[in-house]
Amino acid sequence: MIKRILSISLLFIVIAIGFLQKDELLTLIKSGGIISIFISMLFVAICVFFPVIPFPVLAGVIGGVFGTTQGVIVSLTGAMGGTMGFFFLSRYGFRDYAQSKIMKYPKFQEYEDFLNRNSFVAILTCRLIPIIPAPVVNIICGLSNVNWLIFFTASTIGKIPNILILSFAGASFSSNKLFSFGLYGGYILVLILINFMIMYRKMAKESVD
Repeated sequence: MIKRILSISLLFIVIAIGFLQKDELLTLIKSGGIISIFISMLFVAICVFFPVIPFPVLAGVIGGVFGTTQGVIVSLTGAMGGTMGFFFLSRYGFRDYAQSKIMKYPKFQEYEDFLNRNSFVAILTCRLIPIIPAPVVNIICGLSNVNWLIFFTASTIGKIPNILILSFAGASFSSNKLFSFGLYGGYILVLILINFMIMYRKMAKESVD
């Protein structure tokens, strides 16, 4: 009970900081300098828990301020810091409680067994093609028996292409706005098409069964 109360309190504090200090944090990020690097990492980590600002927008802003290479490092570090925080919060704050509830649902047990057997590929796929929202992936993996190192490695590798494209689009904005919007829009369109194809195949398979 105490672990759950502490975990919920921490979660509310993180979300509250993001909401109440959003404008101030963005101003500090855009100012540049050493302090803004750490503020950027902190803000990205907060947005992992709750998207106060959509991540594509935030990663683009960071890329515009720091450039592509440094923007990728800053965004990736912040994203993984928040992701691992979310993972461990789920595992040590809510796992016992959640396990007692989900034992009633055999289907969930099947999904968990599949995840445990194919954890690296499953997590990597979810990061590369975000069919399932990232917070949901973090929670499910935290509640499962997935090894934290596998989760960390697969998540890091899977997030790099997304962050690289968004950072490059943000870094290119000042010199070529049309290219920046085109790259960003094209990337989102590809993700939408992939998600549509996956959902279409799933629905077609279910209709046959």
